[in-house]
Amino acid sequence: MNDNDLCMAGKQELGNQAHALFDRFVASQTCKEVQQNFAELCHHLQLDSQDYHHFYNKLKEKLNYWKAKELWQKIDKRASHPDYEQGKPCAKTKCLVLGAGPCGLRTAVELALLGAQVVVLEKRTSFSRNNVLHLWPYTIRDLRNLGAKKFYGRFCSGSLDHISIRQLQLILLKLVLLLGVEVHTGVNFKGLLEPQASGSTGWRALVHPESHPAASYQFDVFISAGGGRFVPDGFKIKELRGKLAIGITANFTNRRTAAETQVAEISGVARIYNQKFFQQLHTEMGIDLENIVYYKDDTHYFVMTAKKNSLLKKGVIKQDSSDAEQLLAQANVDQEALLQYAYDAAQFSTSHKLPDLEFALNHVGKPDVAMFDFTCMHRAEYASLVRERRGKKLLIGLVGDCLVEPFWPLGTGIARGFLAAFDTAWMVRNWGKGVTHLQVLAERESVYQLLSQTTPENTSKNYPAYSIDPSTRYPNVNLSSIKPKQVRLKSFKIDKFASEVQRMVDLLSWCQKHTAWCERVQVKDLSQSWRSGLALCALIQHFRPKLIDMSSLDENDAVHNNQLAFDILQREFGIEPIMSAGDMASSKEIDQLSVVLYLTQVHNVFTEAPLPKGKCLNTPRKKSGSLKSIELCYFCHQQLYVLERGSAEGKFFHRSCFICQQCGTTLRQGGYTFYPDTGRFYCEEHSEPVEEKGEEGELQQADLSTGVQVWTISELIPLCINVPILFNMLH
Repeated sequence: MNDNDLCMAGKQELGNQAHALFDRFVASQTCKEVQQNFAELCHHLQLDSQDYHHFYNKLKEKLNYWKAKELWQKIDKRASHPDYEQGKPCAKTKCLVLGAGPCGLRTAVELALLGAQVVVLEKRTSFSRNNVLHLWPYTIRDLRNLGAKKFYGRFCSGSLDHISIRQLQLILLKLVLLLGVEVHTGVNFKGLLEPQASGSTGWRALVHPESHPAASYQFDVFISAGGGRFVPDGFKIKELRGKLAIGITANFTNRRTAAETQVAEISGVARIYNQKFFQQLHTEMGIDLENIVYYKDDTHYFVMTAKKNSLLKKGVIKQDSSDAEQLLAQANVDQEALLQYAYDAAQFSTSHKLPDLEFALNHVGKPDVAMFDFTCMHRAEYASLVRERRGKKLLIGLVGDCLVEPFWPLGTGIARGFLAAFDTAWMVRNWGKGVTHLQVLAERESVYQLLSQTTPENTSKNYPAYSIDPSTRYPNVNLSSIKPKQVRLKSFKIDKFASEVQRMVDLLSWCQKHTAWCERVQVKDLSQSWRSGLALCALIQHFRPKLIDMSSLDENDAVHNNQLAFDILQREFGIEPIMSAGDMASSKEIDQLSVVLYLTQVHNVFTEAPLPKGKCLNTPRKKSGSLKSIELCYFCHQQLYVLERGSAEGKFFHRSCFICQQCGTTLRQGGYTFYPDTGRFYCEEHSEPVEEKGEEGELQQADLSTGVQVWTISELIPLCINVPILFNMLH
């Protein structure tokens, strides 16, 4: 064999290895496998995955493989759409996407196609959500056009119109990696860091671990897809509330046997349409449901709305409560009874045809069954804002559940989530093209007005024409229904949230600096590091050595150490304790915000009037003026520590004391009625309406607003596909 033959053989062997690595990458079934196999593929092909401008094209050049070419064709067809202008609109735009859920990853795909540098942060290290998503026709077509079936051969085969969250995440993760998007898992986002005064840095993220490379990434677009519980500072959330609605999800192992395959799915059965079925279920099993859905995917997935009385009678809920949070609290739920309830409902609804039903396991290795309250839904009042600090602007957009929380019986979540992802990409496109900030925001909010009303019936049926341009998806959309002059630019001289985060970083550094002298103290955070009391005592000794002697303190006697420090700081400087010394020592979790508040006061008394140079700290100290009087709880009149403190109507109290004066139910902010004449607080159920005279003498009910918007049928009709389900819930 000559040299040419050897060279050809070597190239063929390398090519075959690359093909095998690509096949492994495509077939990966966990987040970790996807990342590892992708890294091996890049290493083998000698590609820099962070070279986002050229990565995809270089990958195509080096991977001459027919299976890959089929995928390239689909991606190239999408990328050639005129909206993307060959990646030029956002070539200088840097985006940070928070959350690697389906909506965050789908947004990342569009931003990459627009030419932006995109980094995705995800706190989880695995994709473990088995729950199944209903797909509208356009979402099925959209994913197919992006090569979904190349990554997951079972995708929407035949008449199937659903997919598990986990599989959808895997499809989109593989796609964004091929497009040059950086995805970092196991990274916690702690907040936004404002540009430094020197102008040397732009907007950055405060992350954990602090040493992670993502901490140095600077960006001018931030997209939050972190889920319903995470909404960036500055956005207002509207709460929509109906009558109590309890949902149960259950996932069972799918062995894909012939018997399982023959069991028919239940796309959605509501009581009003099949009263006989639900009556039999109630009579034979004692299970009372409003509706039930069964989808077959990676798992056998069931989701149902259960009636409270049924759950109480079956022992699933131990004690009744008018407070939904207390009703469904973990301590008030019998997990074994819940598993049996879900199992019986699944068996009955499938006529006992699913053989050997076993619960699938969740990410912590327990049966994948959950019960939740979807009485309340949340949506952001607006979808975008702009912040400015030291001359550097940041565009912020919301997608996914933190924009509009889905109402699961209607199956709207992923469909509206993807629509919002396209709308957000269009907004970023305008931003990258230099459209004025007010115009960018005004157009985004004009489109956002339509999102909650979208259904498969009122969106465009011309699915092949769908693009990130809103006019291709929303018939008769008015992109200027909101004018720039109506939009208030969220541009602050000092961004409140970013400034608070920076102050916390500075405070931590200050504490570390002034306790470093003590070998027994290691300040790593602004919460757990302060449990033993030694860190606080070390701070005091550093600045006032005559007040305390660290050598006499026992690290294991946390109660004594904390009490000593609290007493000194209260006696000498008038700083009230945040909690009792015993609670500080024994609390499972120490509230960081309260510790920050307390340490800020400590910082201030030790730094506001620094001693002149050359003067020893033995100089007689000037004592504070008269100490503040001890703050008492409005209700029980006992001492009120900062950590325990809640407030409403200008009253301060222990959170545990904030209860209805009639029934004793714990009250929540925004969900109570207050009568100034008596000073009493009541829950909504026991607040009596106050009547007032209207302008023309008629009696009108006074507005005892609780800050909560209640659903009405007229408001829900344009949102709903299946109004009878909701009608039952509301009435």
